[in-house]
Amino acid sequence: MWPFDGKKKTIEQAGWSSYFSVKETTEGIEFNEIVNKLKEILSHTSKEIVILCVGSDRSTGDSLGPIVGTMLTETDIPFPIYGTLEKPVHALNIKKMLKDINQTHKEPFILGIDACLGDERQIGFIFLKEGSLIPGMAVNKKLPSVGEYHMKAVVNYLDPLFPAQSLNNTRLFTVVMIAEVIIKIITQAVLGEHSSCKRLVENLHR
Repeated sequence: MWPFDGKKKTIEQAGWSSYFSVKETTEGIEFNEIVNKLKEILSHTSKEIVILCVGSDRSTGDSLGPIVGTMLTETDIPFPIYGTLEKPVHALNIKKMLKDINQTHKEPFILGIDACLGDERQIGFIFLKEGSLIPGMAVNKKLPSVGEYHMKAVVNYLDPLFPAQSLNNTRLFTVVMIAEVIIKIITQAVLGEHSSCKRLVENLHR
């Protein structure tokens, strides 16, 4: 879980980032830009690509990562996926999981995916950002950084006094809606614009 900086930095001040709001159409320019950027990032690495979805299925807001991971395993994505509803990667096992990943895959290129809290106006924003994901910051946990690039999405507003409550009070509908868009971004970037996540979304709702 990744919080936003309360200083409200601009995109330029915060470093390189591309973003898309689920309130916008996935047929628009902004969506295509984030898809093309992810495609460019993944196509320019010679390392083995691994997708690591961080989060816990015991918290609604923090379940974004495991839901995305589960949905990705039902696509034709050719990359190893870690972090699902069945086998989530969270604060208690992330150090061991990172060790296992680095033993299994030689110097992998890790794309981290996680939920975050932010301003109420930012709920539904999906960010693709250069640099490592730092999970656990919203609830003041010191966890290892993850990946060369990461995707994070604002699932709820950040209550600085009770961040865990913000996670637990997050609507599952919001999390699933964001997850579906993230899946569409990744599948189109990797498999092309004619890829579809309709089947896996239907399976998730059964």
